[in-house]
Amino acid sequence: MSLRLVAAVAILVLAAQGAAAQPAQQPYAGMETRPIKALSEQEIAGLRTGRGMGLALAAELNGYPGPRHVLELADRLGLSDEQRRSVKALFDEMTAEAVELGTKLIEREAHLDGLFAARTISQDSLSAATAGIGEVQAELRKAHLKYHLLTAAMLTPHQVQLYSQLRGYARGEHHRRHHPN
Repeated sequence: MSLRLVAAVAILVLAAQGAAAQPAQQPYAGMETRPIKALSEQEIAGLRTGRGMGLALAAELNGYPGPRHVLELADRLGLSDEQRRSVKALFDEMTAEAVELGTKLIEREAHLDGLFAARTISQDSLSAATAGIGEVQAELRKAHLKYHLLTAAMLTPHQVQLYSQLRGYARGEHHRRHHPN
């Protein structure tokens, strides 16, 4: 092999390695243009509409169905008219509570972002802002979990098992042992 060919191959290998390493060095590229750096557009939309966004997975995956998905599966679960009305009322309450808390969380994240953007952040304002965000995050998660707990109490053990099966959760077997009824 000629020296030029070896040098060319070495340059190509180094260039390929550099290109492969580049994404790891720039994982946040493009996020600097977000209105609130810590929240994506999808997260903001979810918070504004009261979506769960995984906040209730501890309940959902342990046999405590949420009202949104129970309503989506109402026919297949064989909900009675009374169950439908009750779960719909829970869903409406949950959505209202989650939207209020989601809006508050967006506002608090925007405030923190603004402190950094204006370069007015201090240790004290950082502590206060992050504590406020944490409080709202905890309340939002608690709200979603609470409505899973309340929804599960309205269903029969068979409906909970069927729900788990319909959602694809390990055939719903372990949920029977943990059902609140």
